[in-house]
Amino acid sequence: MIDEQTEKPRSSFWKELPILLGVAILVAVLVRAFVLQTFWIPSPSMENTLKIDDRVLVNKLVYDFRSPHRGEVIVFKAPTSWSGNPQGEDFIKRVIGVGGDHVVCCDPQGRLIINGKPIDEPFIYPGNKPADQDFDITVPQGRLWVMGDHRQASGDSLEHWQQSGADITEATIPEDQVVGRAFTIFWPPSRATWLTVPKQFDGIPNP
Repeated sequence: MIDEQTEKPRSSFWKELPILLGVAILVAVLVRAFVLQTFWIPSPSMENTLKIDDRVLVNKLVYDFRSPHRGEVIVFKAPTSWSGNPQGEDFIKRVIGVGGDHVVCCDPQGRLIINGKPIDEPFIYPGNKPADQDFDITVPQGRLWVMGDHRQASGDSLEHWQQSGADITEATIPEDQVVGRAFTIFWPPSRATWLTVPKQFDGIPNP
């Protein structure tokens, strides 16, 4: 005789499996849409912090609760004038100045100055200068001045400030176009690491 109590859970499992798979897919879609997303690095603009073909994990939720901070690596929707792509394109850069910040290049030692404080940048690509020309800007409120760590290979705020004839709006990105914060490299495994804020950004005074 077959025990009905042992047979029932087995058939119930197969009936519930499509529901469980559907819930798992829905959770994955929601996580990707609102919480975490992976991004592939296609260019050398953030070397050597990020190299071509690295994969990073981006926190899409953090900036729903606060604004980006100086030194963070962010993914953002690039303006069409930056990307040349009317369909939109994601860029990844480091935040150098936030709204109200006064950013100047450079002091006698060749360092960027943020709100009167010079900063060393050991994370920039070996042999690069912090900037290829002097500048003196104030970041508009609600916008960000971003730069790649590979300064000579980055289409960033400085490049667009130069190309636009020193138009600070054209050179900065609005905070509401930020997708999220890149907080770890997860692929390849040999390069897995946290993308923390360099200590050099500590102690910068508010504007």
